[in-house]
Amino acid sequence: MALSAQNRIGALFATFVALLVVAAGRTLYLGVLHAGALRKAAHTQQVTEETVPAQRGTITDRNGVILATSEPAQEISATPYLITDPLQASQKLAPLLGRPQSQILTELSERSGFVYLARQLPAARAQAVLALGIPGIQGTPSMRRVYPRGALAAQVLGVLGTEGNGLSGLELSDNAILRGQAGERHVVSDARGQAISVTDVHREQSGAQLTLTLDANIQQRSEDVLAAVGRVFHPKDATAIVMNPNTGSVLAMANWPALDRAHPPSSSEALEQSLENRAVSFDYEPGSTFKVVTVSGALESGVITPTTTFAIPDQIQVANRVIHDAEEHPEETLTAGEILAQSSNVGAIKIGALLGPERFNQWVHKYGFGAPTGINLPSQEIGRVLAPSEYSGSSMGNLPIGQGEMVTPIQMAAAYSTIANGGILRPPYVIQAVNGRAQPAPRGRRVISAQTAAAVRQMLRGVLAPGGTASEVSIPGYQLAGKTGTASKIDPQTGEYSETAYVASFIGFAPANDPKLLCAVIVDEPQTGSIYGGTVAAPAFGQIMGFALPYLGIAPE
Repeated sequence: MALSAQNRIGALFATFVALLVVAAGRTLYLGVLHAGALRKAAHTQQVTEETVPAQRGTITDRNGVILATSEPAQEISATPYLITDPLQASQKLAPLLGRPQSQILTELSERSGFVYLARQLPAARAQAVLALGIPGIQGTPSMRRVYPRGALAAQVLGVLGTEGNGLSGLELSDNAILRGQAGERHVVSDARGQAISVTDVHREQSGAQLTLTLDANIQQRSEDVLAAVGRVFHPKDATAIVMNPNTGSVLAMANWPALDRAHPPSSSEALEQSLENRAVSFDYEPGSTFKVVTVSGALESGVITPTTTFAIPDQIQVANRVIHDAEEHPEETLTAGEILAQSSNVGAIKIGALLGPERFNQWVHKYGFGAPTGINLPSQEIGRVLAPSEYSGSSMGNLPIGQGEMVTPIQMAAAYSTIANGGILRPPYVIQAVNGRAQPAPRGRRVISAQTAAAVRQMLRGVLAPGGTASEVSIPGYQLAGKTGTASKIDPQTGEYSETAYVASFIGFAPANDPKLLCAVIVDEPQTGSIYGGTVAAPAFGQIMGFALPYLGIAPE
């Protein structure tokens, strides 16, 4: 029995020795031969590099009203194969994510390694999701773009893509200075995945703050007026621009239909259309609003004065075309001023003939048509201006009355600002300051003399006087000046001018003797009620200016 006990003790001792040898070997294997690989694996599991998203720059109006800002958010994602009960998880997540439970269940049931459940989820809701403690659900810090005034100036401001870069508007054109620079940090976690140490590698840098020239209240009024135009006349679309003609600063740039940020169009084509800023991208034939180029060019060239008289029949033949005035009338005598006030096509053509093709074309270019205006917004079109070599025999019947060449609303607003401010063509602009530093107003260039500008302003007062094409528009206490336009559109099917599709417009300013504010309204293809600039666009001009003039403290005359 004693020997047997000694044998057992010896065997037990031998077993312990063998285990020690194995342990020592294992220690040697792990601690020496594979130490580097294990340290690397531990580091990978416990130390991670996290990107810290930058705060995107805030955009405000001229008075500091916030139009776009960013707030903390989370990208909520899942590792489906780690989720043991997809049904229960989807039931808990659905109300917090604001998504159908069936969709979440489908995504969590996929045997994939990664799936996004929500992008840019507001921080409070994201914390509630993570607090559920569901294994396989994780969050990554991000920023969420917020537009406190909803759809206001949506086409000017633009939108962001899911990766946080601008897709349109100022969010696109100024993306480089708005987006800032993301930071990076080391995060050391314990075995349970809890962070125990966070070290900044480099801190994030916030994007620049943009202060716009827009005024939120004038912008809101402009959008409300265009919405009313939409309800009454059912046009294809419409745009309005309000400017200070003396500086080129844009106080409002409105578009209709409006973009519903809460429920944007599902198709990419419809979304692109709703984001189009027609004030800078709409190419159209301006019609009679373009007659100021013809008349002012003739005045500055010395071939007419405001009182020069013309015999005006109700129609005129130019080469192979016969062009009529808007209404049939016996031959009459009109001064150049009356031709502009009554928007006589025949009279404008006669004045254009005194200039001739080459000189007329020079004035078109002097006013900036066929070139960018310089406004700092994307997707700007430049219209289309014919070279004299491209003129047909009847071109000098079309062009002086605003048919046959393409312009944009912002080009027309800039041209009328030239007349309003005393003859200086100034590039329009929408950015007033960057990070609080005022941006210098773009320099302008003289196009016509102050005397010619004053003469044209006086002539344009007749448009809103009795007998003018917008005589029903008035604002108590203010003298107004401006011009109506009703332009036929080319039918894409026939290549000829349509008898049903028109662009109705009005561009004007006030006070007429010393203009402080300009407004342009362009309505594309009004369908019901009327097609004329004097009855579709001019009243909208009156409603916008009737609010903006006293709001800005511009004194009545």
